[in-house]
Amino acid sequence: MINVLLVEDHELYRMGLSMLIDKAEDIRLAAEASDGLDGIKKARELSPDVILMDIGLPNVDGIEATVRIKEFNPDVKILIFTSRDSQDDVFAAFKAGADGYIMKGATPEQTISAIKSVYEGVGWIDPNIAKMVFANLQKPAAESNTLSEPRKGNNTYGLTERELDVLELMVEGLSNPQIADKLVITRATAKAHVHSILQKLCVSSRTQATVTAMKEGLV
Repeated sequence: MINVLLVEDHELYRMGLSMLIDKAEDIRLAAEASDGLDGIKKARELSPDVILMDIGLPNVDGIEATVRIKEFNPDVKILIFTSRDSQDDVFAAFKAGADGYIMKGATPEQTISAIKSVYEGVGWIDPNIAKMVFANLQKPAAESNTLSEPRKGNNTYGLTERELDVLELMVEGLSNPQIADKLVITRATAKAHVHSILQKLCVSSRTQATVTAMKEGLV
């Protein structure tokens, strides 16, 4: 059973998420908090498995709350759930230690999948966010007159062409089985490629690999 702490100041969103979590299989709502300070307090008291965290919270915002919680419980998984889609917020959240980032416009199915993914250590980044950040990061290259390919030019990590293909699908939010189906390879091979990518990028999660890929223009 995945114990979830919900930290959300908007009452309607909080009610909706509470109902969604209550109906989900293998997930239990451990507690709710309506501001960052209370969220930190309950995270310390309850040691939940996953914290569903808004950014725009009273008293202490979600990014600062993430930093503080990770200091005393680095193993807890924090899924940022917000309406903010700026590149700065995305990178600030992951720098603070967030394990996933999902938009409030996500479907109930996506939200539950995101909770389960971060709990399993897979990490999650909203596909729309990934595409938006990637597009912004590639604007200078796209606006220049050079004919070079950013993907190859920025590959200083020794990734193979196949690993770059896998990384691109990771950025799009695909799971290992989905990557295997997309590239017509076995799931074991897809898993091996993902493991190799994490090692070469010196990161410990798919989410961190996605952020690195977007920052470095690898895909």
